[in-house]
Amino acid sequence: MQLYQSNQIKIHNSLTGKKEVFKPINEGHVGMYVCGPTVYSNVHLGNVRTFMSFDMIFRYLKHLGYKVRYVRNITDAGHLENDADVGEDKITKKARLEQIEPMEVVQRYTVDFHNILNTLNFLPPSIEPTATGHIIEQIELINKIIDNGFAYEINGSVYFDVHKFNETNDYGKLSKRKLEDLIHNTRALDGQSDKKNPQDFALWKKAEPQHNYALAFALGRWLSWLAFRVHRNEHEILRRNI
Repeated sequence: MQLYQSNQIKIHNSLTGKKEVFKPINEGHVGMYVCGPTVYSNVHLGNVRTFMSFDMIFRYLKHLGYKVRYVRNITDAGHLENDADVGEDKITKKARLEQIEPMEVVQRYTVDFHNILNTLNFLPPSIEPTATGHIIEQIELINKIIDNGFAYEINGSVYFDVHKFNETNDYGKLSKRKLEDLIHNTRALDGQSDKKNPQDFALWKKAEPQHNYALAFALGRWLSWLAFRVHRNEHEILRRNI
């Protein structure tokens, strides 16, 4: 008999807004996805707090006897400077300023990230995928969203159609906010002229020529976190509720 069979865990359910008994989809198995760093600079205290929190959760679930698949990604491309998904890629910018290759930036700060977490005695994740290693899965996922009618392509970029999705779904179900409120509070940002609506967000951004170090066979930018979760077939996802 495993400890989890006699010890209940209660976690916050973002959908109901209540603390509820944690029940994995598959008994005895837990899938945990945590968004890892974008490796263009040293991690700071705020970053480490997140990884410390989930390290404790990971340890406790293992202590209870769960078989845990802990996935924590490395974003090694595709993180643009501006909130509107425009501007220079942060890794490319760092490489330009330091006069080195972008992948040297990635290597340097990935090693630094691992060294810091090792010094703090954090357990390594079960899998640590990179954004550039899952481009095919991201393209496939975007195509499915387009086929379902919830995304559109304009000038080489692909955007999620928030209003179209809201016609048959409740877009603000988790945040407990209505789309009308989001429309009223949306800030005017540069680089949004291609979108049907300001609330739409980028799934794939057309790359500027200087951004193509990570993708020789297609010009684009990508979403990664959802593709990681789909590809790794997570049994249960613990979102950041700490």
